[in-house]
Amino acid sequence: MKRIALLGSTGSIGTQALEVIAAHPDQFSVEVLTAGHNAALLITQSQQFRPNAVVIGNEAHYATVREALDPLDIKVYAGEKALAQVVEMDTIDLVLTALVGYAGLLPTLRAIEAGKSIALANKETLVVAGELVTGKAREKGVNLYPIDSEHSAIFQCLAGEWHNPIEKVILTASGGPFRGKSREELARVTKAQALKHPNWDMGAKITIDSATLMNKGLEVIEARWLFGVRPDQIDVVVHPQSIIHSLVQFRDGSIKAQLGLPDMRLPIQYALGYPERLPAEFPRFNFLDYPSLTFEAPDKTAFPNLQLAYEALAKGGNLACIVNAANEIAVAEFLQERIGFLEISDIIATCMERVAYIAHPSLEDYVQTDQETRRQARQLAIRSISS
Repeated sequence: MKRIALLGSTGSIGTQALEVIAAHPDQFSVEVLTAGHNAALLITQSQQFRPNAVVIGNEAHYATVREALDPLDIKVYAGEKALAQVVEMDTIDLVLTALVGYAGLLPTLRAIEAGKSIALANKETLVVAGELVTGKAREKGVNLYPIDSEHSAIFQCLAGEWHNPIEKVILTASGGPFRGKSREELARVTKAQALKHPNWDMGAKITIDSATLMNKGLEVIEARWLFGVRPDQIDVVVHPQSIIHSLVQFRDGSIKAQLGLPDMRLPIQYALGYPERLPAEFPRFNFLDYPSLTFEAPDKTAFPNLQLAYEALAKGGNLACIVNAANEIAVAEFLQERIGFLEISDIIATCMERVAYIAHPSLEDYVQTDQETRRQARQLAIRSISS
């Protein structure tokens, strides 16, 4: 029985993770649930799964959650500090980090410090501070199990191949809702159009990242740290059907791929149950339903975010942290319909030029870089609105 701390239980990954846990009551129990603002859903989840403790990030909701869960003898905490501290509980075996964005970094680091295994759905943790996080995981003997479908696919392809050198990893991308569109066409797209992903049902932020190809850029950076490969060993290919989730090429030229219908419950279950493959009632892929699987190169001119991510990875230091922070602010502004679609990449590129570069950042450097980048990105967004 694995006792799970689920950080971000009310989001897309969190709710699907609870579906997996509910389907295997003999394998998993919920020790901790956390949410940012959705107190109502956190209360409902807690009433069903009866965790030892919950954390509501927004302290304004603390009294509501405490009052609702007090009869169940569930401990209730609130705020960012509580979120970082709760992962250290002795009764936790595995921490599933499903928080969105930079918010996942510090709780994940605290969990690693406490020696907890990590199921990682928060790619920004490795984007922002991949060298620091993976170094600390090695130091503490902590395993990182990827939940992103692409990185889970690579992880599965490497099973039984740990001793064989990787020649290349190939991340697949759906291309998002605007695949094939020119920059002129992208200048006119709306928030509603950007939120209509053709294959995956995801939260708003990651859906916009998919539309701009920044999601794939962040995954390139994450893959570098998860699998110890160089930037030139990571390729991206657009695969609109989203059936092949990623591939690994070995030094003899052989390629292994992981296939399946687009369903995030599969990589979630693989990470939680590893090394065992647990039974599941998920829909099965049938080749006859997909007689044609197609592939094409990503358009880095129309979608420059992917190239910006490669540039950040190549230069290293705190540049990926800058990219991530600028992207989070730009996406938030786009979702508020205050800037246009193309301005997302413009803000990121400008922040990469303006925010101070640090070749060998400490944790405090990452924190300050994140804060400064967000400040500058907001200013750029304001100027764009006023103009």
